[in-house]
Amino acid sequence: MIFDIDFLQTIFLSIKLATYTTLLLLPIGIALGYFLAYSKHKTKIIIETLIWMPLILPPTVLGFYLLICFSPNYFLGAFLQKHFQIKLAFSFWGIVLGSVIFSLPFMVNPIKNAFSTLPENLKEASYTLGKNKISTLFFVLLPNISPSILLAIITTFAHTIGEFGVVIMLGGDIPNVSRVASIAIYTQTEMLNYQIAHSYAFILSITSFSLLFIVIYINHKIQKGIL
Repeated sequence: MIFDIDFLQTIFLSIKLATYTTLLLLPIGIALGYFLAYSKHKTKIIIETLIWMPLILPPTVLGFYLLICFSPNYFLGAFLQKHFQIKLAFSFWGIVLGSVIFSLPFMVNPIKNAFSTLPENLKEASYTLGKNKISTLFFVLLPNISPSILLAIITTFAHTIGEFGVVIMLGGDIPNVSRVASIAIYTQTEMLNYQIAHSYAFILSITSFSLLFIVIYINHKIQKGIL
């Protein structure tokens, strides 16, 4: 095993990317999950289809279109760079935004499914007691789906920390910017540095196993009605 400064920086960047992505997706996931569970708007099916798209599209396809979108050679990238000095292509915040889009279904779907299984009389009772929709959401509905929210957080974090296709397309392999562990494994293997690649792969394997174990454990508890 090799644990030099470059290795530690890469692992830290991987954790940082997964953490930022998860924190940004949490309020988005709650808002979209609530909308999909309770709204009867005609656009719901289109929005739900778009949320599922990252699971169907190859990551390189999504990464390619995000790269084009964020490139300073095209409208959005040029507009952000000219007026706000924001560069998203081949930057850390660019891969964060790409990860948010790519991991969206892992946050939204568990929360949406949890909202859908709540008894309708929970909301009705809250409204009868004089609480508005915001108070009902934060003080009645969310506490009742907290295990599913935890499940969504863990699966989003686990999915992001092993992400490859979107990151390599949108961020490349830049030290301290976009070189996360999954990218480092690919790069080191190409350079025939198998020992270094093994160190990264081992850390990701242990992390993925631990997170997956927690997810399965929580699922079992939910199914038995313990959580």
